[in-house]
Amino acid sequence: MSFMEDKKQGPKLSFPMLVIAAVFFIGGAFLGTSYKSSLYGFYQSSTPKEGVSLDEFWTVWNKIDEKYIGKDQADDKERVYGAIEGLVNSLGDPYSEFFPPEQSKEFMEAIDGEFSGLGMEVGKRDGLLTIIAPLKDSPAEKAGIKTGDIILKIDGKNLEQGTSIDKTISKIRGPKGTSVTLTIYREGEKDTLDITIVRDTIIVPTIKGDFRKDGIYVISLYNFNAQSKRLFEKEIIAFTKTKSKKLIIDLRGNPGGYLDTAVDVAGWFIPEGSVVVNEDFGKNIESVIYRSKRTTQINKNVKIVILIDGGSASASEIVAGALKEHNRAILVGEQTFGKGSVQELIPISKDTSLKITVAKWLTPNGNSISEEGLEPNIKISKDKESKDDTVLDRAVILLNTGK
Repeated sequence: MSFMEDKKQGPKLSFPMLVIAAVFFIGGAFLGTSYKSSLYGFYQSSTPKEGVSLDEFWTVWNKIDEKYIGKDQADDKERVYGAIEGLVNSLGDPYSEFFPPEQSKEFMEAIDGEFSGLGMEVGKRDGLLTIIAPLKDSPAEKAGIKTGDIILKIDGKNLEQGTSIDKTISKIRGPKGTSVTLTIYREGEKDTLDITIVRDTIIVPTIKGDFRKDGIYVISLYNFNAQSKRLFEKEIIAFTKTKSKKLIIDLRGNPGGYLDTAVDVAGWFIPEGSVVVNEDFGKNIESVIYRSKRTTQINKNVKIVILIDGGSASASEIVAGALKEHNRAILVGEQTFGKGSVQELIPISKDTSLKITVAKWLTPNGNSISEEGLEPNIKISKDKESKDDTVLDRAVILLNTGK
């Protein structure tokens, strides 16, 4: 999940960081205490399109009351939950979800702090639940989960077609010390893989700096969390003290994070006022443009290479796309995930909430991140058979030779 925060407009979510530890929830809905009147009132407050009516809904509701053999045990609240869950699912958007009270509470707790789970980012690609990236030193990484793996089964049960990400992930979450078995399809493997992972407390890594003997400074940024802005500044200061003119920013496996952190990081490299990303709300709604706010940047003579792969998503794509299109960095690696939609978290009642896609991210040149992700300037994959980091090695050659 990526929690994209806009101070003017409130909390926004640009997933997949939402499923960062695979701890999330079965969706549903809650709409007031008088379910029929609340739902009807909700419908009446909008302007329905011609030919759209809730008559069929209420006919079915009444037929259940009249005919269903278990009508005495039926829970009206659960019926409304199911109805609104179906409403949200009809959008065909895996990132939109309604949270009833318990799931809403768990959701807020999970994004606010430390939690237990597997430590992996997931998203949907071509309708399939796909691993964006396992977190560094997480249970998922240690068990052998890799970027691009497709989850086919959870504890031997097939995933239901069209099920939301949050509902699917709720089947993976669980207490620390318990295990879950994922059946994985991995490109290049003849057979599917069954990988058992023991859940643990997830502490999200942030950043690592390394000044190499060849004079190249490498900043590995693992996510754009609340600490990333301060820690990235610390690494930039350390870099400038070396007097080096060669910088590698490694965003491989970085699923994203706070929007304002992404804008701040990009601001170190492009002039104040330059467009970092455009938030497109669709027709008839004015776009919001986010610009660099830093008054000073690092030396323009510094050569920059950004490493990307299929695990680079959301805020990572915002930064990489901005620096690429402002001709400030060369991208080396693999195509990014393509997670450029924005989810807003909307309180529906005092204890329920709706997470819904409200916009998509566009690069400074107007390219949609969601469509295909970002293409690297130099495409190269990590050699799975080698212990060497072939992508990093290619970046080093580029900085040292210009080729």
